[in-house]
Amino acid sequence: MSVDTRKVIKNGYRVTRTRGKTALRIRVPGGHLETRFLALIDRIASQYGDGTAHITTRQGFELPGIDFERIPEINKLIRPLIESLGLSVEVGDSGYPAAGTRNICACIGNRVCTFGNDDTTGLAREIERMVYPNNLHFKIAVTGCPNDCIKAVMNDFGIICTVEPLYDPSRCISCGACVDNCAKAVTGALSMKDFSVVRNPDICIGCGECIRKCPTGAMRRSSSKSYRLVVMGRTGRKNPRIAQTFLKWADKEAILAVIRNAYGYVERHIDRTLDKEHVGYIVDRTGYQVFREEVLKDVTLSNRAIVAQHIQWGGYRYTSDAGFR
Repeated sequence: MSVDTRKVIKNGYRVTRTRGKTALRIRVPGGHLETRFLALIDRIASQYGDGTAHITTRQGFELPGIDFERIPEINKLIRPLIESLGLSVEVGDSGYPAAGTRNICACIGNRVCTFGNDDTTGLAREIERMVYPNNLHFKIAVTGCPNDCIKAVMNDFGIICTVEPLYDPSRCISCGACVDNCAKAVTGALSMKDFSVVRNPDICIGCGECIRKCPTGAMRRSSSKSYRLVVMGRTGRKNPRIAQTFLKWADKEAILAVIRNAYGYVERHIDRTLDKEHVGYIVDRTGYQVFREEVLKDVTLSNRAIVAQHIQWGGYRYTSDAGFR
């Protein structure tokens, strides 16, 4: 059977090592799926595949062992699941329209977790609707707090939900619970002065731990949401590295606008002689200042938002493993 592999890949399937067999990729934006679709996944895996499902690192499913000629049948079956995601595309019987931008990942967020500062699943789905479908290779993740359970710092764009603690000295009993906890478990951003709590905004990471630990409610949440955006984290063969902070104390609209602009930045600067090029390598080539200028174009930042003037990424290169020679 003659197969157009490029078309297959863009249609949400993987070219596998087994000749004549493919694997269906199922997106699960935010890692949240209605359980009624598990029966559909089981049906496809059992009837068309090898009876197994792989849960990917990006919170989706891959169903291996599928014959290429069965793709049209499967695309019709999978339609209700695609429609449930609320994507901004016309859903027909042709399956997923693209597979370049990876599934938007998210931790469970404040729907369940006591540490979560926002609805990460909702935000992930909002981003999914904004960027998908797209053939450009992007990896985006949302984490509910600086604990970063989703490993947002290993993505091109990692969104860390933060909270600005507001202090009411009239409710404070100077017990020091928030100060002690911040010193032991966080960054030491709090201190006591004249029986009142003082917060150092330069090292506060907006985790919300002081709010959780305060026994009298002297620390409370700001009514406005805030986010930290870390950029250009990656794994890979060339130069794996952890993402660095690009924006902090930014609002959601600014975060979304930056990510939207990044797609235009990549379109202008990508090396089209390659099958795909990681956005981080494009930033390395153009320089941070070009990236910064282009992704912030027409972005309105709040008075609280802070932009990194310079970023120096670290990481490691395999060629520097001198200790093994």
